[in-house]
Amino acid sequence: MRRALGLARRAQAVGEVPVGAVLVRGDALLAEGWNRPIGVCDPTAHAEIVSLRAAALAMGNYRLPDTTLYVTLEPCPMCMGALVHARVRRLVYAAPDPRSGAAGSVLDLAAHPSLNHRVEVRGGVLAEEAGELLRAFFRRRR
Repeated sequence: MRRALGLARRAQAVGEVPVGAVLVRGDALLAEGWNRPIGVCDPTAHAEIVSLRAAALAMGNYRLPDTTLYVTLEPCPMCMGALVHARVRRLVYAAPDPRSGAAGSVLDLAAHPSLNHRVEVRGGVLAEEAGELLRAFFRRRR
């Protein structure tokens, strides 16, 4: 999660919402990403999607079983849907997202009974540090 927080700071440095993500399998780093929608003019370029795309390309497969995604903010519905489709085994996030969190805060797509894959979820890891990074970013923008 510390690495994901460093990536979130990288996003913040270029004016993006400070969210970072790291995808691992066991002890091996598969991919990492940070929010980039503004910089690359792509509304889907969230940290989670950037990480999943990079890992899928590196692995030669869009399915990423037995992986864990560490991300500094609870994923939105788009990102949570991508985690389900990629068959990510586990999600560990820092700060909850009370507006659009889809791993239990607003929606719970990780365990939705209609979907064909369930993602294990653990939230709150370094939540205060990640939350303060986000709050400070939005205070400066207002």
